[in-house]
Amino acid sequence: MIVDAEDADAGGSHGIASSAQRARPLSRRSFLTGSAAGLGAIGLGGCVTSESTSLAEAARLYGPMPDEKFPIPAFDIRKVDPKYHRRIVRYESKETAGTIVVDPRNFYVYRVEGDGTATRYGANVGRDGFLWSGNAYVGRKSEWATWTPPKEMIRRQPEAAQYARGMPGGLDNPLGARTLHLYRNGAYTLYTIYASSDPGSIGTGITSGCVGLLSQDMIHLYARTPVKTKVVVLPA
Repeated sequence: MIVDAEDADAGGSHGIASSAQRARPLSRRSFLTGSAAGLGAIGLGGCVTSESTSLAEAARLYGPMPDEKFPIPAFDIRKVDPKYHRRIVRYESKETAGTIVVDPRNFYVYRVEGDGTATRYGANVGRDGFLWSGNAYVGRKSEWATWTPPKEMIRRQPEAAQYARGMPGGLDNPLGARTLHLYRNGAYTLYTIYASSDPGSIGTGITSGCVGLLSQDMIHLYARTPVKTKVVVLPA
């Protein structure tokens, strides 16, 4: 999972991220290692149908965002399987409108719309050994947050020591443009839903338990997700 400065001050956690900057000495993908404790398993049913998105629509959804604090470039949509493009799908669920459902088996995140549909986003999820399931809620939200690698990561990857006092927000920051911090019973779970700058990571299991959406998708979900929103992570 990813840790920002506030999380590290509160006791730290294990870090993850994905990489769009492989040429840099310390790439975002190099932060993928770490460990995490799972939550109790719980299930939720859903019925989904796939609709295709046109190339023009996908280009619009994943175009540049020049007005961001750190302008976000357009993604090369050819690097993302069209089935992971954002779209509205049929989704029957007993969860209330606004609930976020993570389906790690199929690499999707759903926002329940409450009318038999959901907004579906393609995602990256935890790799083998770091998958988890259970109920949580959004306890905190952050934009372009500072990220601080935990001591465990620095011991494992000494090159991360340069960020021991925090990596400022920006396009290279593992937290990305937006982050939803997941809590349970009043305590931070150390898991997040975060913005990924790596289109090639979508549809893969690469993290230490966190869930990544393309930056444009994460900004879209973030704007519609208040603190206290319920999050359900299905078993893989």
